[in-house]
Amino acid sequence: MSDTPIAAGARVGHIHLKVADLDRAIGFYSGVLGFELQQKFGTQAAFLSAGGYHHHIGLNTWESLGSTPPPPGHTGLYHTAFLYPTRADLADAVRRVINSGLKFTGAADHGVSEALYLDDPDGNGVELYWDKPEDQWPRDAEGNLKMVNAPLDFEGLMKE
Repeated sequence: MSDTPIAAGARVGHIHLKVADLDRAIGFYSGVLGFELQQKFGTQAAFLSAGGYHHHIGLNTWESLGSTPPPPGHTGLYHTAFLYPTRADLADAVRRVINSGLKFTGAADHGVSEALYLDDPDGNGVELYWDKPEDQWPRDAEGNLKMVNAPLDFEGLMKE
């Protein structure tokens, strides 16, 4: 174990998901959430992004074509989280999901962020969220973060 922390600029560069149906997955990540298709490799893989980056999301059917999601109670991906730059951008994403007819599985105000949750067509958890300004993050008397799991002000969010 290293005592040296990871570089402050390190971040998650992309996710790569095994999916059962490539076009269905592209329909969700591009058609509903709005990620842009950057490249498609035949019927087996695709790469999508926000803002023209080479890819934030990789999708493939190499080991999963026609498969079913893993059963609940097993190890694996809990969810991917997509961070929106503003509350208004998050509200736009929420409208996209609602207009697609998909349902959210949860929502919360975590004190540091506001988040909504849903599942993609392959049963992978997806979180859509925005971070509140750091000076608004709840802290204890020693200055440590004190995240919460409070109800989301959905009405306020949708006024954005």
